[in-house]
Amino acid sequence: MTTKIIGTGSYLPETIVTNDDLSKIMDTSDEWISTRTGIKERHLVKEENTTFMCVEAAKRALANANMSAEDIELIIVGTITGDHVTPSAACEIQAAIGAKKAVAFDVNAACSGFLFALHTAHAYLQAGIYKNALLLGAETLSKIMDWSDRSTCVLFGDGAGAAVVCTEEQGLLAFEQGSDGAKGHVLACRNRVNNNPLVNNPIELDYVHMDGQEVYKFAVSTVPKSISRVLEKAGVTAEEVDYYVLHQANIRIIQSVAKRLKLSEDKFPISLDHCGNISAGSVPILLDEMNRKGMLKRGDKLILSGFGAGLTWGTALLEW
Repeated sequence: MTTKIIGTGSYLPETIVTNDDLSKIMDTSDEWISTRTGIKERHLVKEENTTFMCVEAAKRALANANMSAEDIELIIVGTITGDHVTPSAACEIQAAIGAKKAVAFDVNAACSGFLFALHTAHAYLQAGIYKNALLLGAETLSKIMDWSDRSTCVLFGDGAGAAVVCTEEQGLLAFEQGSDGAKGHVLACRNRVNNNPLVNNPIELDYVHMDGQEVYKFAVSTVPKSISRVLEKAGVTAEEVDYYVLHQANIRIIQSVAKRLKLSEDKFPISLDHCGNISAGSVPILLDEMNRKGMLKRGDKLILSGFGAGLTWGTALLEW
C-alpha cells in the first residue's frame, strides 16, 4: 500500500494585478517582468486571507474526492503566511470545515511546503496511524512583500491549493526531501525581534529579502539532481514521466531544469504566467488546474517538485 491523491482543489483571489498595473506604481514594465520571469499577472488578496483561501480550496478538494470533512483524520498545511502565529492555519481550517476527528498542524518549508506536507502525511499513513489526510499549500505573500522593491515584489502572488490523500495500492512511488540551512539567508523574512523588560526594541515590520542570483543557482543545480535521484529510486526513466509539476518560481528555472534533464518543455506545464510565484501554493494549484482541465488520466506518472527558502527542496514521483 502507498499514498494516493484522490482529490484536488484550489482558490485564487478574485483581484488580478497585471504587470501593466504594477508599472503604474513602480519603475517596471510588462516587458521587463515577463521576459525575465514568464509572469504576466498574479492574484492578490483584498478581503481574503490565508485561512479563507485554504477553506475554499479544501472544500473543492473534498468534493472532488467525494469525501466529507468529518471523515478527514489529518490536516497538514504548508505555509509561511498563516493569519496568526497561533492558532495554526491547519487548526483554523479544521474548525471552519468541521473536520472534528482530524489532527491539524502546519509545516514551514516555504516553497517546498506542500511536498513536505505530502511526505509527512505519507509517513503517517504508511505507519497505519491514519488512513487519509487533507493537505494544503497556501500563501498570502503580498502581506510580506516590500512593494517598493521592484526586483522582488513583482514575482509573487496569493492563493491556496489542496489535495486529499488516502492509502491505496497505486500512488506515491518514491520521494526525497532536503535542506541546506547554511544558505537560508539568501531568501529570508525576519519575525519579531526580542522586545521585553530586558530589551527595548521597537516593533518594526520586516519584508522578504532575496538574492535572486543565488536562489536561481540553487534551483537549477538542486532540482534536476533531486528529480534524477527520485527516478532512480523508482527505476523509472525521465522519458516515462508524463508531466513534471514544478514549483512555479521563474520560467527560466523551469526551462533550465527541462534542458538539464534533456526533456521537452511540453512536459512542464506552467501556471506562473497567470499566478506568479505562490510559494507553497504553486504545486497544488497547478496540479488542480491540470486535474480540472482533464489533463491527467489514471496511470499517468507525475513528478512533483518544490524548492525555495530554507533552503529546502522536496520531490515526489507518483502514479495518478
